Amino acid sequence: QVQLVESGGGLVQPGGSLRLSCAASGFTFSSHVMKWYRQRPGKERELVAQITSTGGVTTYADSVKGRFTISRDNAKNTVYLQMNSLKPDDTAVYYCKAPLLPHWGQGTQVNVSS
Repeated sequence: QVQLVESGGGLVQPGGSLRLSCAASGFTFSSHVMKWYRQRPGKERELVAQITSTGGVTTYADSVKGRFTISRDNAKNTVYLQMNSLKPDDTAVYYCKAPLLPHWGQGTQVNVSS
């Protein structure tokens, strides 16, 4: 069955960095666009970044452009989100998803606070 397991979240100070990972299984990972979403407290889930199946094209929300980098390793069935220059407004639960599939993982909590 399809599984998406996010990890790498935690507590970090403003200006710090974190690298999130999403391990995928149960589907042909290398054939799918992958996306990272986040849900900030009291707000709807929003798209943060996406990457094409080969990793050749990436796009970002304006709020994270220049600070976050999405990447993937198709040999490891894993998609990453490198987050730099973190701000308190980046505090959220982060999720990965293959847009053609209905499944969501459990998410990983990121807290940016001094």
